[in-house]
Amino acid sequence: MRRAPAIVLEADTREELERLARSRSQSVRLAQRSRIILLAAAGLDNDAIGVELNITRQKVGRWRIRFAERGMEGILQEDARSGRPPLIGSRKRAAIVRTTLEEKPVNATQWSRTLMSAKSRVSPSTVGRIWKAHGLKPHLSRTFKLSNDKRFAEKLEDVVALYLNPPEHAIVFSCDEKSQIQALDRTQPGLPMKKGRCGTLTHDYKRNGTTTLFAALNTLDGSVLETCMPRHRHQEWIRFLNLIKRNTPSDKEIHIICDNYATHKHPKVNAWMKRNKRFHVHFTPTSASWLNMVERFFRDISERKLRHGVFHSVDELIQAISDYVAQHNESPKPFIWTATASDILEKVKRARTKVDKLQSL
Repeated sequence: MRRAPAIVLEADTREELERLARSRSQSVRLAQRSRIILLAAAGLDNDAIGVELNITRQKVGRWRIRFAERGMEGILQEDARSGRPPLIGSRKRAAIVRTTLEEKPVNATQWSRTLMSAKSRVSPSTVGRIWKAHGLKPHLSRTFKLSNDKRFAEKLEDVVALYLNPPEHAIVFSCDEKSQIQALDRTQPGLPMKKGRCGTLTHDYKRNGTTTLFAALNTLDGSVLETCMPRHRHQEWIRFLNLIKRNTPSDKEIHIICDNYATHKHPKVNAWMKRNKRFHVHFTPTSASWLNMVERFFRDISERKLRHGVFHSVDELIQAISDYVAQHNESPKPFIWTATASDILEKVKRARTKVDKLQSL
């Protein structure tokens, strides 16, 4: 009669098995195997262990033998299972991947599971599994923009130096306009949020006019100077510069970081700068609005105050903006810039290399 092998455990092995049997982070199957071996070491036979753990005698015998032959490795590693043979061959899979990457569907800009299913004559679920295995998401795309400014590196280093090492006895302002902010009113009153239901807004709206927010973010302490005006021409920009001038100490140098919008380079603006010697303008590279720190503030005010707001007039919109900025300035927090110019240049270099490589294909 065939006898089950006896199990004798050393102290460290028993301790490890007990830890696995109690563990809640390990798999249930591994914990069960550990209990099988511990009960076998306690002298129980396979039938008794099966009753104790509510499993078959054959299963107990299989793991007892594996532990006796291979030790801890025998229960920690499972043998590979053959499984059902794949219904879709490797050639078919490769063809679906190649088609996804190299071809476009007729009368569509990107593949869907249904379109690929019809072309390759497999089920949409199979297409989905193949795409998932190869990390393909035809329905998604990411936008990018590389600056073509010939003085990109020079302007980048200039702006980043102001963020990381601002000059002494000077104030650095990141400035820009957020134009065409709409005072949107809903056609019907929405319902408030309550337990089990989110708040509601009608999908359609009434336009009650627009305004332009001019903002200057103090990069040192995070405070903001703001004003709203109906338009954003050079006249309004000069008025905004005068606002900055009135609200800053006269003995401080003022460094303005702004983009290349034509209004900021108007001859009358340049003449104003010549008359106000303590003002110094630093332009970001073209197509590099991400380098202007005030854009972070614009994102915050859009998300927190404007996007879901309801405004019955432009005056109400302007008041909401002023209230937000006033509350922000009660306890301002600066945006911390950490990337060096060399880090950014290296990243841009890698991106340009990839773009050039794709264009050469």
